[in-house]
Amino acid sequence: MEFDLAGGIAVLDFGSQYAHLICRRVRSLGVYSALLPHGTTAQELEEKRVAGVILSGGPASVSSVGAPMADPRIFDGRIPMLGICYGYQLMVKAHGGEVGTAEQKEYGRASIKVVEAGGLFEGLGAERLVCWMSHSDSAMKIPGSLQVLAASESSPYAAVRLSGKPQFGVQFHPEVSHTEKGQALLSNFVFGICGAERNWSMQGFLAQSVEGLSKLEGRVLCAVSGGVDSSVTTALLHKAVGERLRSVFIDTGLLRAGEAEQVKKYLGVELGVTITMVEASERFMKALAGIADPEEKRRVVGRTFADVFEEFAKEEGPFEYLAQGTLYPDVIESGRATGPASVIKTHHNVGGLPSDLSMKVVEPLRDLYKDEVRELGTLIGLPRKVVERHPFPGPGLAVRVVGEVTDEKLRICRQASKIVEDTLEEEGLYARVWQAFAYVGDDMVTGVLGDEGRLGHQVTVKVVESVDAMTADWTRLDPQVLARISNRITNEIGGVVGVAYSVSSKPPATIEPQ
Repeated sequence: MEFDLAGGIAVLDFGSQYAHLICRRVRSLGVYSALLPHGTTAQELEEKRVAGVILSGGPASVSSVGAPMADPRIFDGRIPMLGICYGYQLMVKAHGGEVGTAEQKEYGRASIKVVEAGGLFEGLGAERLVCWMSHSDSAMKIPGSLQVLAASESSPYAAVRLSGKPQFGVQFHPEVSHTEKGQALLSNFVFGICGAERNWSMQGFLAQSVEGLSKLEGRVLCAVSGGVDSSVTTALLHKAVGERLRSVFIDTGLLRAGEAEQVKKYLGVELGVTITMVEASERFMKALAGIADPEEKRRVVGRTFADVFEEFAKEEGPFEYLAQGTLYPDVIESGRATGPASVIKTHHNVGGLPSDLSMKVVEPLRDLYKDEVRELGTLIGLPRKVVERHPFPGPGLAVRVVGEVTDEKLRICRQASKIVEDTLEEEGLYARVWQAFAYVGDDMVTGVLGDEGRLGHQVTVKVVESVDAMTADWTRLDPQVLARISNRITNEIGGVVGVAYSVSSKPPATIEPQ
């Protein structure tokens, strides 16, 4: 489904893991933004009547052979432009500057000094800002046509503007939440420099989505797992196509405790969605037997899902469409974006589906982030308990069991995760964190039962805070809360003698262990 970019902001994708996050930040300002291929021409942007364009970051070097480039006419100053990181370096090079490998690379937090307070930095009220850097190349020399706006210790040209033209470049990432006043900076660009229109809301997205989905010709088969993504997808399609939707709950044996009961209650009973329950846990376990590699597990889960759907479709069909609750973080991590992104990990509903699938895939949420999906679910009428439920990976507990998936490790993982969630609910913390769960691998540690030593599993608890899942920080839980979780896990789950707490953030780690 394509939305009109007139009066909005186009983001050209050069492969950054944060590329779509830029769109999300702009949309949160009430302005529609869309991610376009990096090769989109200036003429195409003018035909779309965009208010401005942002060039994203990217993993390549602008000096490398075959590096992705932008249409040179984008830099002539006719269209308001903001270059971020790689996009900034393209801007410097396009105007005759020099870009090369810096002696001191910058990754993570850095302090910049604002040299010129106008334009991008208008009204920010700070001489120094903490910004998020992620680059090995830097501008080594800038031409006289570029004016310095900010500098850091390692980047003397951390922000620049084209003299007399509405074009800017920043070496840092204003779209990342770690950048202080990054959203205000983007607002200055979107409104102060581009004069963009407030033309985006979830109410508008809902109306346009229902209108667009209602035009699908034929029956739609939709997977529902109990998570917020699939629940919102199901509810949205039910609103759009009514009885032409057939929702299927596949019991993979890899789901959270109580998943089937919740689906029946909130979607089947309260919203009136027709749901068919399919028992397939034994089939998934057989398919996963002996597989320890995380990427292969994801592919196996994807293939098995596809096989189950194909068989159901043949028996109960015909179905012309297969609907999925894919979100953009899934797409970006799987390397299926509009630009040259790297694959971080394959999501079963993105990279695991076979190319010869007989149904057309429909992904009505693929341009949204989790917070937008939750807002959409509330508008549709889903209860708070469903809308605020923590994210759950498509491959389920298969990626929270490190190594081979066994019945024993699944039992431990499922019970331990329920204890973590229940404890946070009781402490009033569940809705304040992004995700909380437990995972288990093959590590065996020595414990004591009475006066006797024994070997048992070690469970790792992970609780993180995030806004959009592109970055995340581990939650500093009160030691008393951690003690409650640990005591319950070791006392209530047989075979567990140790509990660890993960203090890894994203990056460098991902939220899920695999």
